[in-house]
Order: sequence, then C-alpha cells, then structure tokens
Amino acid sequence: MGACTMGTLRVLPFVLLMGASALAQAPTYSGVGRTPSPEEIRAWDISIGPTGSELPPGRGSAKEGATLYVQKGCAGCHGKMGTGGMAPVLKGKKAEPNLATWDRGRVLPVRAPYATTVWDYINRAMPLNREGTLTADEVYSLTAFLLHINDVIPEDEVLDAQSLPKVKMPIGDEYASLPEWKPKTRRLRGYPY
Repeated sequence: MGACTMGTLRVLPFVLLMGASALAQAPTYSGVGRTPSPEEIRAWDISIGPTGSELPPGRGSAKEGATLYVQKGCAGCHGKMGTGGMAPVLKGKKAEPNLATWDRGRVLPVRAPYATTVWDYINRAMPLNREGTLTADEVYSLTAFLLHINDVIPEDEVLDAQSLPKVKMPIGDEYASLPEWKPKTRRLRGYPY
C-alpha cells in the first residue's frame, strides 16, 4: 500500500499542474462586463487632433485668459506670468530674430507642433487635482493667454474651434525634421537633454 501512495504523490503535482493549466484556458469571466454604448465611447474620446475637428464650441481671448490665470490659481503654481513658480515654466525666452525655437526653453506653448495640442493639454490636465473642471471657454481663454505671452498670437485675437487650428506655432516643421539615426551614434546636434 505504501508503493501506491508514493506513486500517487508523485503523479499528484503533475495532475494539479495540468488541471490548473486547463482551468487557466477556460473562459472564467464569461458574463462579466458589457460592450460600452456609443455615448460612453464618445465621452471617453477626448483627444484633440491637429485639425481641431474634435474641438467643442466656445471662444476665448488672451485678456480673458489673463484674468482666469489668476482666478483659477495657475499663477500659484506656474508663477505670476508663467515663470518663477514651482510648476513647469509656461513662458519661453523672448523670440529674437536669431534665437532658435529649441533655445527658447522647454515650454509647451512654444514647442507644441499645433495650437490644438496646447488646448488639449490644458483641457485634460489642468488645474492640478481638479482636471477636467474648466469649461471650453476657459480653456480657449487660457490657451490664448499662453500663446500671447509667448508671442505666438496678438492679445486681441479670439480663439475658437475654427481659428485655433490655424494658429502658426513657433516650432513650425522643426518638430518633425529628424536626421537619420543609427545605433552608437552621438546624440542629435543641439539636443538639449
């Protein structure tokens, strides 16, 4: 009887392993969850592309954005005019005729390839710990303010779903022009980080 028990004990781990493997293959979660409705998918699809076709109705100017910048507490984190705060700098170095865009600083309103990228980021990520609480008009106004203090648009320009995608960003096509890179080559010329 001892031999039979020993044989069973030797086979038992193999049987358990095979049984566990078979159970892992079984659809154990059938009946859990559901397919999201089209309305739920639209609510989650908040990304804004370069063409701005996904932008909501609304409008805003740099003057309105300057007021909101203080009211919403942006200045508390980013500094009075986009510099000097604990959070990332929002105002790059002044645009000079010979100053390359990359030398103006690592600033979203300067280095973003599209103005819609700035709008999208503010809409999704600001204000900190209250993300998504800004109205479309507030986001247009704050975007206009940041673009204005970075000399991208004039102070009196009003941004909306039609005008925002047409804003010419300082980086132009520089963001896309990368030289061919091969392993063990040095970093890109002018690569700041």
